[in-house]
Amino acid sequence: MLQARRFVRTQEFLDSLEVSRATFKRDLEYLRDRFHAPIVYDPEHEAYRFDDQVEDSAVWQLPGLWFTADELVALLTMDRLLSDLQPGVLSELIGPLRKRLKDLLAAGEHSAAEVANRIRVLSMGSRAIEPAHFRALATALLSRRRLKIRHSRRQDGDVLEREVSPQRLVHYRDNWYLDAFCHKRQALRTFAVDAIEQATVLDKDARDVGEESLERHFASGYGIFAGVETQQAVLLFNPTRARWVSRETWHPKQDGKLQLDGSYLLQFPYSREPELVMDILKYGADVEVLAPESLRTAVASELRQAAARYK
Repeated sequence: MLQARRFVRTQEFLDSLEVSRATFKRDLEYLRDRFHAPIVYDPEHEAYRFDDQVEDSAVWQLPGLWFTADELVALLTMDRLLSDLQPGVLSELIGPLRKRLKDLLAAGEHSAAEVANRIRVLSMGSRAIEPAHFRALATALLSRRRLKIRHSRRQDGDVLEREVSPQRLVHYRDNWYLDAFCHKRQALRTFAVDAIEQATVLDKDARDVGEESLERHFASGYGIFAGVETQQAVLLFNPTRARWVSRETWHPKQDGKLQLDGSYLLQFPYSREPELVMDILKYGADVEVLAPESLRTAVASELRQAAARYK
């Protein structure tokens, strides 16, 4: 009430809180003595207010009671999201917090069980990762230490060892990736966390790469496998599919326009084709690649090979 209004009279407290004057006085002294609440009585206005002489008095809160019931529901929903996205990775770290949230939530209108039963996060295509490896990556990342990793290369199954300086952990399409500076290649690289078979934090300072350089390297093209050199993809979706695609985000720098016939013209930069080709193939005959020619050829080739299997 004090935060919502400048001044609050005693009778307003009594009517709103439905307490006696004696209870109000006891609660007021308790707030002042135990929680150092900066509440003063203003004789001129015959009302209580926060003390202007106390820094940040207007945003003072009761310790440990920061969340409304709605906020607790939102927090538990996010906890559910995290646990379902990658079971086991964060469970032991956020376990105590989850218990506390559930205890607080139990006093509200929605139980923790109700939230768990009503909210589902379905992850398709997520690949399991080793929690110990994830912790090592996160520790090195935040403490700015180098990592020695052993990872398998899916293209040929080779197992490689690298010393890297972690820059960012990215959750992309239900899977985790590590953006890092590879000291062997002297260049930025992206490693799928699920392909890491061993991760050791080294007692060496990580090499920091500027945010501008990271964004230029990793975010300039399409998807997690972006690179510096980009081309412009031009896709035309038919009117039926346009109703869905026009509401999707393919790239932060995309440019989409609905056409007079109801079709949807989408343009965005990309670097490497494999991931983009897979996304385009999902739409089958509902999309046509207009440019560049190399992307159009790649998609056409995949479609011909797929069709050949059904002859």
